[in-house]
Amino acid sequence: MQVLAMLYLWLKAGHVIFVIFWMAGLFMLPRFFVYHQEALEGSPENAIWIDRERKLMKIIMWPSLFVVWGFGLALAVSGEWYTQGWFHAKLALVLVLSAYHLWLATYAAKLARGERQLTGRQLRLLNEIPGVTAALIVVLVIVKPF
Repeated sequence: MQVLAMLYLWLKAGHVIFVIFWMAGLFMLPRFFVYHQEALEGSPENAIWIDRERKLMKIIMWPSLFVVWGFGLALAVSGEWYTQGWFHAKLALVLVLSAYHLWLATYAAKLARGERQLTGRQLRLLNEIPGVTAALIVVLVIVKPF
């Protein structure tokens, strides 16, 4: 029983660590997009932003997304939370963040092709999604209101 308790704590620690990494990327990438869109197409600066965005996604964001999901699902099973309402709401919000991540990856590819569909203001507003969602998730996990 003590081994399971220790494993739970390691799972939780890993989950929190990789959530922090993932959230950092979710906050940084839209800001990168704002600066990227200000660079002239075909310029050296434009190429630098494409490379930065690619590295952020490849080195931090994609691995963190998969590890967060892995640890999170392991925690849900070990704590038998999948039967609780707060967990269902948290899972829905994590799905929202995952969809946002996919949208960011798609927009990065569009920017790399020279397609600039959104304004800097729109990107700044979209950058609020991870903050609001993370705040709601923290409340659900800590307070467990239902």
